[in-house]
Amino acid sequence: MAKRVLIPMDSSDQAWEACEFAMDEFGDAELVLLHVIDPAEAGYSAQASIPSFSEEWFEQAKSRAESLFENVREEATPRGVTVESEVVVGRPAREIVDYADENDIDHVVMGSHGRSGVSRIVLGSVAENVVRKSSVPVTVAR
Repeated sequence: MAKRVLIPMDSSDQAWEACEFAMDEFGDAELVLLHVIDPAEAGYSAQASIPSFSEEWFEQAKSRAESLFENVREEATPRGVTVESEVVVGRPAREIVDYADENDIDHVVMGSHGRSGVSRIVLGSVAENVVRKSSVPVTVAR
């Protein structure tokens, strides 16, 4: 049985489904919530190059991640599930795979997609890339 399960988290319904699945199926494991802040989401406007705007955007992104983590902890604590959390910066698929490799992760459980519409088509599927590149088993929840 998995001892450490990585759950990449964003605010999508699929991420929440993955989290629920992991709590149900791997409740005796340590769950590690990972939120990847993608700098590309800051945009490439003139504002994005202004240091104060970049710092403000980054702090807001970290704050949103902490809110996600707190919501998961509220669900996990009554179930007796151990939850750890981490925020990293970079390209989501690469950061998820690297985190799993570098942090003794036994299994990844993730949502099928966090993006919708054109951005999903243009940027590709994070879940698909993680499945192809991960050295540990990956469960994709829909």
